[in-house]
Amino acid sequence: MEFKNILIEKRINCVIISLNRPDVLNSFNYAMADEFLMAFDDAEKDDSVRAILITGAGRAFCAGQDLEEATKKNGPSIDEIIDHTYNPICLKIYHAEKPVICYVNGVAAGAGANLALVCDITLAAKSAKFIQSFINIGLVPDTGGSFTLPRAIGKQKAAGLMMSGDKLSAEEAERIGMIYQCVDEEIGLNEAIKLTEKIGAMPTKSIGYIKQLLKSSNDNSLEQQLDLEKKLQKEAASSYDHKEGVQAFFEKRRPIYKGK
Repeated sequence: MEFKNILIEKRINCVIISLNRPDVLNSFNYAMADEFLMAFDDAEKDDSVRAILITGAGRAFCAGQDLEEATKKNGPSIDEIIDHTYNPICLKIYHAEKPVICYVNGVAAGAGANLALVCDITLAAKSAKFIQSFINIGLVPDTGGSFTLPRAIGKQKAAGLMMSGDKLSAEEAERIGMIYQCVDEEIGLNEAIKLTEKIGAMPTKSIGYIKQLLKSSNDNSLEQQLDLEKKLQKEAASSYDHKEGVQAFFEKRRPIYKGK
């Protein structure tokens, strides 16, 4: 299928999905959401894809919702937009077994900021800004922001950003642990691709188990988490990649993982 609102670049072991409505700062409408979900589904089903990178085309990552769609006469209501666009995208990324990396190449506002936060690992250009802009038009955070943000930076910081609508620089976002890394924009995308390809070459099943452990740690007791670690460690130990890793260790060579 030919996409009009996103760009797809397939690489050796990963795929890059770029939001591509630069004239409106890559804000989401129904069409872009449909294409994004379709491309993400394709990447999940493709065994040769072992990591997914999400970024934006042009000078912004994503400015959130296209307000023209949200305010037009006889257009979708806010809850219909959330059900169609943001909840499915948020859940798709959160529950993906494959690692999802995000490169924030410019402003990430509203749902765009929270889309970046729900990804497993987020890098951002030094010029990027994160804005919980919902409050500026009398709305509340969506796209999982009230779930991911306080878990990343604590309730006080999250409340301050959500209630004030203040801009947060990429450097400050890294400092407080909201994102993984802040990078120079000149090399930012290349750094994100290198990281995605590196993770794509790692044991994919183990990464899926790591994602399960991190999600479960939010609610589990220590005893429950230890039991889950044991269960998933047993499953990981039965994988091809574990056996390959051990054999490569003894043979003093670099392992060649297959994601199996």
